Amino acid sequence: MSDAVRGLGLSGTRGYARHVANAQVPPTSKSPRRLYRLVSFSLSLVWTASRSSFVWLVVLQLAGAAVIAGQVFAVQWVLAGILGLGEPSASVSTLVAAVVALAVLTALGAVFGSVQGSLSRFVGESVARAMWHRLLDVSTGVGLKKFESPEFFDRLERVRTSALTRPFLVTNGVIAVIGAVAAGLGLAITLAAFHPVLLPLLLISGLPVLLTSRRESRLEFRFNVDQTQPIRQRTYTSILLTGRDEAKEIRAFGLARSLRARFDALYRRYLADLGAHLRRRAVYSVIGQFTAAVVLGATLLVLVWLITLGQIGIAAAGAALVAVRMLSAQVQSLTGGIQTIFESGLFIDDLREFISLTDDDSEGEAIAKPRTFASLELSDATFTYPGRDVPAVDRVDVRIGKGEVVALVGENGSGKTTLAKIVAGLYPVDRGSILWDGRDVALLPEGTLRASTAVIFQDFVRYAMSASANISFGNPDAPLSEERVRAAATASGAREFLDDLPQGFETPLTRLFEGGRDLSGGQWQRVAIARAFYRDAPLVVLDEPSSALDPRAEYELYSSLRETLRGRSALVISHRFSTVRNADRIYVLKDGRVAEHGTHDELMRRRGVYAELFTLQASAYLEDEDVA
Repeated sequence: MSDAVRGLGLSGTRGYARHVANAQVPPTSKSPRRLYRLVSFSLSLVWTASRSSFVWLVVLQLAGAAVIAGQVFAVQWVLAGILGLGEPSASVSTLVAAVVALAVLTALGAVFGSVQGSLSRFVGESVARAMWHRLLDVSTGVGLKKFESPEFFDRLERVRTSALTRPFLVTNGVIAVIGAVAAGLGLAITLAAFHPVLLPLLLISGLPVLLTSRRESRLEFRFNVDQTQPIRQRTYTSILLTGRDEAKEIRAFGLARSLRARFDALYRRYLADLGAHLRRRAVYSVIGQFTAAVVLGATLLVLVWLITLGQIGIAAAGAALVAVRMLSAQVQSLTGGIQTIFESGLFIDDLREFISLTDDDSEGEAIAKPRTFASLELSDATFTYPGRDVPAVDRVDVRIGKGEVVALVGENGSGKTTLAKIVAGLYPVDRGSILWDGRDVALLPEGTLRASTAVIFQDFVRYAMSASANISFGNPDAPLSEERVRAAATASGAREFLDDLPQGFETPLTRLFEGGRDLSGGQWQRVAIARAFYRDAPLVVLDEPSSALDPRAEYELYSSLRETLRGRSALVISHRFSTVRNADRIYVLKDGRVAEHGTHDELMRRRGVYAELFTLQASAYLEDEDVA
């Protein structure tokens, strides 16, 4: 499976997504408690992320509410001045003052709105950063075993695409509710002063929208959950079509047309689902808005009726008309804010569960490695990947002594890399024990095994950074030592070609950025090996360390391995049996179990699995020699 596939977790199905959709939608009866929990969670997050900006947002919202109420009185003042111009006692200066007041209040409203927009943008980015911190804490803190589970990727993708922005949306909803309530109270008092019957009619107009918006929120959440897998599949296809590493194979096999068809089919299906979803939402929206409009129209008819009865004057009626329209907008804002809170709340529940993920195999902080190392022993070690019934490693016993080079060999799928990850502390054993100097690592401080092991895998990461960074990442928590970087590069055979780069060890190892240079596969492998040597751990795990090396480089690596290790122990995985024949002990894995172990000579004399596989590999070269 490629890195892109693993990164998107595309091996799962949609069953889990449907399960989450049913499980996450809360019953209406718990709405008050949910509302409090969602609001408190979101406000605490925003308060932590950008306290002063949030305070100013609330202040501006309240100030804007006061301006709205003031505008109603200013309108009444202006209308009264206009209607009184024909009277002997009329004063033009009074009318001018009213117009100026209305203009000033309108300008203040616009200024407050503009400043609010800027503050909202800043607070939004601050909240996004805080949420990224929490997401990254989980994604880098949970055990590696989680990354073998498609369910984990479903939730990770949903949080990454939807829930990161939702806390601020809830906060915006809360701010909108605060502003709507404050402005609504001012307008309500004003409207009640004109005539008390107008107020309850307007408040009733907001109820249909509030009820239908709840249903819309549930539809939106279910749609996003159901689309998790298809969106990931579409994203992965786009990576294949645009990625630099994939470009050569896409062209070599002529895959562009086929992958484009797949991408278009996925997008077409998404648009069809989106259209159906939006139509369902539109039905509820139309019902709510139409009912609200009917109630608003009835309120305006009542206002006209009151005017005809002479219970409201012309100026007051004009101001009341403006107040009705403004209060209607505030009611809409109030219901919209509540809808935002509940709709985002469904995603936040998902987010809160994600950021609270903890398990027994979570990644604790790596601690300082032990000062001594005499042996590492695996006893009856068993490990099964999530969703599988057959163990990948089954009741394995392995011992690595101080200064020893121990080899793991076997056919593909025999469990070599899985066992290497267990030795490196990346996977916990489901059964059995791992002993460091006779002590169970489960009783040692968390992270001891990882901190004490340097590991380089066959599919190592090629960081698009400088050569120095690529090597020093072997021990990122220690102060950078240029001397150690060069010593590690020398030990792995990378020193010569890294020195020849335009900026030496500071040259970016990529063509993606200006001034960068790319390396060959063999050169990259030497850099990766240098990364493991830089860690200076007592135990080194090398998974196929010579797969990209030419025969001469491979011979040089293995012939000088003991000297390079300088007393450290090594677990070497290789499918080339000739490269591990000088190991102190060789373990042969078959179907996740140790089929046999011993030195090369011992295993050859037994004529077992090792001897058979060794002879098969050697026969190709012997035949070539015979032909020659």
